[in-house]
Amino acid sequence: MEIDEENNENKGGMWDLEQKLDQPMDEEAGRLRNMYREKKFSTLLLLRLAYQSLGVVYGDLGTSPLYVYNNTFPRGIEDPEDVIGALSLIIYSLTLIPLLKYVFIVCRANDNGQGGTFALYSLLCRQAKINTIPNQHRTDEELTTYSRSTFHEHSFAAKTKRWLEAYPYRKNALLILVVVGTCMVIGDGILTPAISVLSASGGIKVDHPKMSNDVVVVVAVIILVGLFSLQHYGTDRVGWLFAPIVLLWFLLVGGIGIYNIWKYDSSVLRAFSPVYIYRYFKRGKRDGWTSLGGIMLSITGTEALFADLAHFPVSAIQLAFTVIVFPCLLLAYSGQAAYLMQNTDHVADAFYRSIPESIYWPVFVIATLAAIVASQATISATFSIIKQALALGCFPRVKVVHTSKKFLGQIYIPDINWILMVLCIAVTAGFKNQSQIGNAYGTAVVIVMLVTTLLMTLIMLLVWHCHWVVVLIFTVLSLVVECTYFSAVLFKLDQGGWVPLVIAAAFLVIMYVWHYGTVKRYEFEMHSKVSMAWILGLGPSLGLVRVPGIGLVYTELASGVPHIFSHFITNLPAIHSVVVFVCVKYLPVYTVPEDERFLVKRIGPKNYHMFRCVARYGYKDLHKKDDDFEKKLFDNLFMFVRLDSMMDGCSDSDEYSLYGQQTQHSRDYNGNSSTANIELSYSSMDSIAPAKCHPQGNSTITSSGHESSQTEVDELEFLNSCRDAGVVHILGNTVIRARRESRFYKKLAIDYIYAFLRKICRENSVIFNVPHESLLNVGQIFYV
Repeated sequence: MEIDEENNENKGGMWDLEQKLDQPMDEEAGRLRNMYREKKFSTLLLLRLAYQSLGVVYGDLGTSPLYVYNNTFPRGIEDPEDVIGALSLIIYSLTLIPLLKYVFIVCRANDNGQGGTFALYSLLCRQAKINTIPNQHRTDEELTTYSRSTFHEHSFAAKTKRWLEAYPYRKNALLILVVVGTCMVIGDGILTPAISVLSASGGIKVDHPKMSNDVVVVVAVIILVGLFSLQHYGTDRVGWLFAPIVLLWFLLVGGIGIYNIWKYDSSVLRAFSPVYIYRYFKRGKRDGWTSLGGIMLSITGTEALFADLAHFPVSAIQLAFTVIVFPCLLLAYSGQAAYLMQNTDHVADAFYRSIPESIYWPVFVIATLAAIVASQATISATFSIIKQALALGCFPRVKVVHTSKKFLGQIYIPDINWILMVLCIAVTAGFKNQSQIGNAYGTAVVIVMLVTTLLMTLIMLLVWHCHWVVVLIFTVLSLVVECTYFSAVLFKLDQGGWVPLVIAAAFLVIMYVWHYGTVKRYEFEMHSKVSMAWILGLGPSLGLVRVPGIGLVYTELASGVPHIFSHFITNLPAIHSVVVFVCVKYLPVYTVPEDERFLVKRIGPKNYHMFRCVARYGYKDLHKKDDDFEKKLFDNLFMFVRLDSMMDGCSDSDEYSLYGQQTQHSRDYNGNSSTANIELSYSSMDSIAPAKCHPQGNSTITSSGHESSQTEVDELEFLNSCRDAGVVHILGNTVIRARRESRFYKKLAIDYIYAFLRKICRENSVIFNVPHESLLNVGQIFYV
């Protein structure tokens, strides 16, 4: 009996725990139960997230078998052994770049789950002072999401940091590199729907050989118009369909691959030996080298994988790729290769020709749906990366719509959507074949990968603090592979490869000119800001009539009094009883928590009734178009006034700042421990620095404390009465012009391109949702 119990205990410890989950137990048993349930839940959650990631992340990579062999052998297959060499190149390309580089290395370099080139740039901006718009303050570094690391002064990372910060042209070069990568991702958003949908639609012609190619193009265009027209609904409503479609697609192409290997030629599996790559290049010479442009298409979608990282943990993406995506893709390419070994003349339609006749039309339907899902993934990635560029001052202000209440990352940008649709249809109808679109696609993909490699080198040094030898190995191996592909792509520039370069150049000009104009406007604001001595010299009335109401003066300055204010009060005889300078700025973080968003401080003595409020946002945050912003602004302002009275007697200055909602422990004058729920800061004229303040306990309240409390109540009543009297929003309408002696290209950039972009982009009044009846625009012109 004892033996049976012992065996039962040994073999079923976890089973016994499950049986006893609902029975009374001691503390240790409860802890074990919670650990078991948590482990079981986390495993199921990981599997579910891995399944869902198939539909969002891997659609683009999964549709590559539709067109890879066609673009690798555009002139046909001369020697069946070339198929083995091409397959070997595909196998090692998939292993080295998507699997090893991206899934297991690059995906770890995310900004709290956010991926893409601007996410990498944001990580670098937090480690080094390379942001070209210097509107950050050291209090921003105290945000909970503003994670940065420290390193030894003499370390290689510190030397790299100093090298980057030494000259402005290095910061600009890094920004241009990031913008180039962004422009190429936008190019992907145009070329992926074109080649995926056109390749999937080509299945109609395979079954009906006499059909004109124009019919296939018309079908593809109709699908594309429908795809872009439905973007405003968002992916949340139909997203539940994506994962099963893509999973079914991977299982189908993998199963068809196994069938073809078994039926036609199982000897293709020798392609796992890299010897056949050497033989392929030796036999093909220049043609073999240029065919790398087609091989390159087997890893397209890898950048979309990184850009669409936001909704899934890295472990889920790694699990989905290693268990489903990678093996199914290898089987799909191996199966097509086995079919081509026996049917070399069918390379133009290798995918559809290799499908068993009995399941041809079901596979065609699934292929078309998978192409639509793949297109959706790259379009969503394009929207996300433009939103990041917009937040960091590198893109004109456009309307951003959040399509999901559950997922803040799901956005829709109407203007960009229609531009992408027009360009996508133009590419599809203009080229009419997969080959030239494939050449264009390969050019865009390889340039994005090169940009990511260079940024990853800096990430590994400054963020991960890797040894320089490890960084060198990663960089050299990545550049050798990617530069090899890049050299092959260059041979096809005249065969369609020029398209993404033209598209990227157009977006690069737009983004850089806008950023240049934004920087110049900020520099003008900084150099022309009003001195505090001038404000104090005006007296409490500011030399004007103070009329009831609150004036919200919007400025880009996070410190100092903007020039727009002096311009306003020198042209009008009155100003509001309360003046609040509002600065909305974006930081290189993915989000700013709500309780840390606003920073408030007083400008001048209390009887001036002047304040500053800085609202801080991350590149994933949405400046909501409702009254919520104004309400929160006043809530924080009133909270600041309440806390301001607590600071009386702690400092000889009247200027204080409120940031965060952290708990600060202090001791009162009697030595008793007390807690202040709000952290206060003493602020000088243009800076904010922590101040030690000890709130008085009940035992130390004096008549001066009573007087301070009475002052606080009076000021709160005064603010409320001013708010009831009316709130006026004062916005600056600053126009920049190039000087007469400026060079031609500067006049073109400022007077024409930037001026045109200012006209067509959204006004600040629309972004802040300012009612027209309470809006006051103050115009000024300056020359650069």
